[in-house]
Amino acid sequence: AACYRLMAEYGMVEMVANHISVRVPGTHNEFLINPYGMLYEEMTASSMLKVDLDGNVLFNATEYGVNQAGFVIHSAVHAARHDVDCIIHTHTLAGMAVSAMKCGIMPIAQSSMRFLDIAYHDYEGVALRLEERERLVASLGNREAMVLRNHGLLTTGATIAECFNNMYRLERACQLQVMALSCNTELQLPPQEVTQYTNNLMLPGVRRRFGLLEWPAMLRKLDRTDPSYRD
Repeated sequence: AACYRLMAEYGMVEMVANHISVRVPGTHNEFLINPYGMLYEEMTASSMLKVDLDGNVLFNATEYGVNQAGFVIHSAVHAARHDVDCIIHTHTLAGMAVSAMKCGIMPIAQSSMRFLDIAYHDYEGVALRLEERERLVASLGNREAMVLRNHGLLTTGATIAECFNNMYRLERACQLQVMALSCNTELQLPPQEVTQYTNNLMLPGVRRRFGLLEWPAMLRKLDRTDPSYRD
């Protein structure tokens, strides 16, 4: 619920669309996801839906159901990647803009170099068909982030903290790229060996697992403004 509220706080929302899921602790085939009809800013701990990988709703204290596209995307990753506990998918303006660029994510600044090895998945229409799950997983591989072409962004993480941090950084990289390309001037890119060196330093666990240090500060921010996400 805190993750949903933070996504709203930083403008990474599209009304009641998009989804964040987290694996239910101690299980391999159950995850929590938002009810299709609630705004991110409304989400609380007790309003999450619990579903399994077959699409069965195991808990629902709301009047809403599951977003089918959300189920297809998130169930695919949760089933295939047991190292992933959290998944975030967005349709931000910057993310969608970059998703339509043939160049993909450009290493134009240190923040962007974190996503030097990012996955790409070609657009197949609204993700309602179960058979797309195999192709989504194949495109993602073992990476932390993926650009869904002509669609949006997706990040994964071993924890909610890491997944949120990945999405925050990826969104910033997309915003930066859109801003830089709009300046109508030639961009200077660092040498490939420098971008690779920088990327290696940002891999999970090389220096520290990104997001774990930041997450308590994010929770303090929420608690100062509106702690109702805990309800």
